[in-house]
Order: sequence, then structure tokens, then C-alpha cells
Amino acid sequence: MSSMEYGNLAYLGLLGAVLVFWVFVQNRESLGKKLQQMAAWGLIFLGTVAAIGLWDDIRQTVRPQQSVFAEEGKIELPRAPDGHYYVTLDINGAPTFFVVDTGATGMVLTEEDAEKAGLRTRDLSYLSEAMTANGLVRTASVTLDRVSIGPFTDRDVRAFVNSGEMQQSLLGMSYLQRFDRLEISGGKLVLER
Repeated sequence: MSSMEYGNLAYLGLLGAVLVFWVFVQNRESLGKKLQQMAAWGLIFLGTVAAIGLWDDIRQTVRPQQSVFAEEGKIELPRAPDGHYYVTLDINGAPTFFVVDTGATGMVLTEEDAEKAGLRTRDLSYLSEAMTANGLVRTASVTLDRVSIGPFTDRDVRAFVNSGEMQQSLLGMSYLQRFDRLEISGGKLVLER
């Protein structure tokens, strides 16, 4: 810490001490009750400071983030609390959130994600069909100009846009097979090229 930060800390400490002294002088009759209230506020303050200090660890536990190791050609996706693996890909310049679905044949975009990626869904021809857990849905075949994750960029990637209701886009085997190695171990999905 710099000398200015030490000065600010000393000033705040002195100000706090004066305020505490004033509270005690003003409320001499109910000193026990005031001590209880001050202890409660002190615990609230310490809890807030601890939560702020540990926020990155808490966020990583609640919603784990993907890790990219560009020099090793590796991407690690931690298992989320719901047991799934999630990944964010850059589709034509738009960050798009996917659930990894090894049971899906292709990459399937929601209409909303397709629009964000620059595709005009109202102009698409939904000529094909796909069987999903929710039944039969109509899909439109599209070609994505650019799909990127970390150091890896693929061009002219075939995907489908789902006309039905989907909570999020699915990353299926047609894209996952572009990686040399796909391994699930220790609560992580590892993708390597």
C-alpha cells in the first residue's frame, strides 16, 4: 500500500473511533444493548467484506467458466452444477452460449442465437426435420461463415436453426469431431487440437 492509502486508512480509522466514542457517550444507560447491536453490525460488515473478497471463487463455483490454453491447443469446460458442460463460441462475431450435447448429430442454433449471428431467420427454409426430446421439430440448414473458440477458428461450418422452442443452442458431434481429442475426466470436458 502507498503512503496515501495508509493515510486514508488512518483517517477512516480515526473517524470510526470518534463515531464509536460518540455512540457510547450518548447511550450510557443502554450500553449492553448497544454492544450487541455493534457486534451484529460488525459481523454484517465482515461478512460483506468476505463475500466481496471471495466473489470470484463463489462465481466460479456457481457458474464455472471455460478455460483456454492456447499454447497447448486445449480448452477445458468444467461440469456445471446441473451436470452439463457449457461453452461459449464466437459465431460470426457474436458470443453464443451452447450446451455440449454428444447425443446431438449437428450444431443446432436457437432462432434468437441465429439472429445474433447475422442470419435472417424469417428468410430461412425450414425443410428438414429433427427428432428431439420434445418431439419432432423443423430445422433449416445454414452455413456459418466463422466459428471461433479460443485460438481455433473454423470457416464455413454447417449448422441448423431450430424453428421450435429451445432454451439454448446445442453443440453436437459435427463440430466436436473437429477436435483431435475429446475427454471427460475429473469433472472437466477437455477439447484438444
